[in-house]
Amino acid sequence: MNRTASTKPVQFGIDRLLADEPLRAPLAGRRVALIAHPASVTADLTHSLDALIAAGVNVTSAFGPQHGLKGDKQDNMVETPDERDPVHGIPVFSLYGEVRRPTPAMMETADVFLFDLQDLGCRIYTFVTTLLYLLEEAARLGKEVWVLDRPNPAGRPVEGTLLLPGQESFVGAGPMVMRHGLTLGEMGHWFIRTFDLDVAYRVIAMEGWEPEGPGFGWPERRIWINPSPNAANLNMARAYAGTVMIEGATLSEGRGTTRPLEVLFGAPDIDAKAVLAEMQSFAPDWLAGCAIRECWFEPTFHKHAGTLCNALMIHAEGSFYDHHAFRPWRLQALAFKAIRRLYPDYPIWRDFPYEYEFDRLAIDVINGGPALREWVDDPVSTPADLEAIAGADEAKWREEIAPFLLY
Repeated sequence: MNRTASTKPVQFGIDRLLADEPLRAPLAGRRVALIAHPASVTADLTHSLDALIAAGVNVTSAFGPQHGLKGDKQDNMVETPDERDPVHGIPVFSLYGEVRRPTPAMMETADVFLFDLQDLGCRIYTFVTTLLYLLEEAARLGKEVWVLDRPNPAGRPVEGTLLLPGQESFVGAGPMVMRHGLTLGEMGHWFIRTFDLDVAYRVIAMEGWEPEGPGFGWPERRIWINPSPNAANLNMARAYAGTVMIEGATLSEGRGTTRPLEVLFGAPDIDAKAVLAEMQSFAPDWLAGCAIRECWFEPTFHKHAGTLCNALMIHAEGSFYDHHAFRPWRLQALAFKAIRRLYPDYPIWRDFPYEYEFDRLAIDVINGGPALREWVDDPVSTPADLEAIAGADEAKWREEIAPFLLY
């Protein structure tokens, strides 16, 4: 499904802030902190930190989320230390090191906190949780938070089950579905309402962003920069709300290859063609909106490193992509189900500490509850069983977020 490209470029929040002096005026005479990563760049690819300082903003500290301000940390639970910026001489605090939540000492370094992180539109992507923690600490300490808004590259569609009470974690900030359909600016408004936060909050909204326009979330004239090491392209961003679940499985998600998190699985002991045939037989509608292609890879690191794996790759791109038909969460659930049906005793679920959660299976942490795993493992469950749970949760979520949509 293609559309004609817009003739007017989209302005992200950082671009509007830099171009509009009255918009920056409230920052005059105040200490400013920036939360950023490698994709925090302007339209001309200047990093936001450099651009803000060049524009005369008094940036007194910076913060890096998971994977670091430089985006150099490859895997989950690989921490980043605090440092000092070698060019600007300001402290750079890690929010994925000794702490996940900014400390009072960190918060004392600024009056206004500019949050400029590119998100993937998925609950488990930890930048969402970092925003909540920042808002909570800002509310407690009387600080101000501005989100410099950026697109949700997965667009407006929502998918998945709601995170259950008591299942919160660093990859589950609150009762939202997996593919949440919001920008981070909109998410901030939802957090403030949901958690009853009394905080000075402002969104520097994008100009010209059309969630249903060309690119279906990602502006066609804006280049892609990895917000984290394994978020290599738009295809990954679209598939991620499904493929991220493989992090809770013994199957490879393609880490250690050039196309991580764009496959439904990779394994040396599973017949990918047989799995695809079983998927097509069990729930053919759930394969819509993309192309699925058998492939082979040998990871250079991570699961099955150095071993040839048979795999199924997702192509949610080009002429194969239908934005509203593509449902990655169901697609991934279906791949798990097909493997379970073909290989009843296969050890799908990986039992290991995941994002500092030690007492629950990783797949349950990822999904915010056990429903998907239980559906996969139940030999008599049907597509309608999972659809009944997810469909109701998705309808509830759409209704809940409607008041916060800015675009």
